[in-house]
Amino acid sequence: MAIRIGHKVRFLNEKGEGIVTRFKDKKTAFVEVDGFEIPFPLTNLVLIDTEIVFNEERNETEEVKNEAVFFVIEPDHEMPLLHAQYGFYLFNSSSYNLLFTYSVKDGNNYQIIKHGELGAFQKLLLKQTHKQFLEELAYHKIEILFFKKHHHTSQLPCGQVIHVNENILKYQGFVPNHDFKFPVWATILKDDFTEGKKIAQQLTDYDVERLKNIKEYKSPEKKSIPHNNPAFFIEKEIDLHAQHLLDSFKGMSNHEILQVQLKHFQKNLDEAITNHYYKIVFIHGVGNGRLKQELVGILKGYKNELNYRDGDYKKYGFGATEVIIKNS
Repeated sequence: MAIRIGHKVRFLNEKGEGIVTRFKDKKTAFVEVDGFEIPFPLTNLVLIDTEIVFNEERNETEEVKNEAVFFVIEPDHEMPLLHAQYGFYLFNSSSYNLLFTYSVKDGNNYQIIKHGELGAFQKLLLKQTHKQFLEELAYHKIEILFFKKHHHTSQLPCGQVIHVNENILKYQGFVPNHDFKFPVWATILKDDFTEGKKIAQQLTDYDVERLKNIKEYKSPEKKSIPHNNPAFFIEKEIDLHAQHLLDSFKGMSNHEILQVQLKHFQKNLDEAITNHYYKIVFIHGVGNGRLKQELVGILKGYKNELNYRDGDYKKYGFGATEVIIKNS
């Protein structure tokens, strides 16, 4: 599988792992490790997002009993008191391929974290988080389509919102599973593959009439109006990675580094608002999500001055926030 932005990788010739944030060229990728971007040759990276857990001797057309798809949470230790990190997995214990989207709740909306295809009898790491950030990831939404590359029984799509917090995990507990290193917490997303529900549905007269009344939406033509403020056209890009802000951060704590990043962010945000810039992009990387969380918390206080959203995925992956200044 090709390595892409957002993938988690291990290093082939040294200890450690991180998240791919961007590509320098066709042979080199930047990997974020503990909040710092480090370039690595692609040949020295091993993808660990996907772990295949299927039996190669299984006949592809063979009927499989007790098929199911799970949302799984795996801690980083078998003893609950020593849990420091959690991994969220999509575990496909069925003979169907999945097309999926995985989102987490952010305020009143959901933000897509990962989407793609997952093969039969495979599991996929969707996201990792530290224990202290679990409450901020309380709601997980997964939507799935099912298919096979040969004749198969049609299956209805499924979608669920899973509520998870520390009390739920503690009360329901973790159970061992041979496909995971440590005991896991799991919930079933779908397990009714053999019910043979009818998928076909006929259009009623009411449906036909509604279709007749659907009109193609045409957006109004936009007219270009010259703006009298030259700063309105300014688009700025600010890199908040510590190595771009500090000559050396040896001996500094994570909290001290974070304060430097936030100070630089606030300075450039104030400048953009004061001078009526059009857009400013803050590159914060992926990491453990703490820096982005702080930025979003600050931006929420500027509802009347700006709008914000994730940066261009093709350019930044999940590692940037784009701010649009409201100019009258």
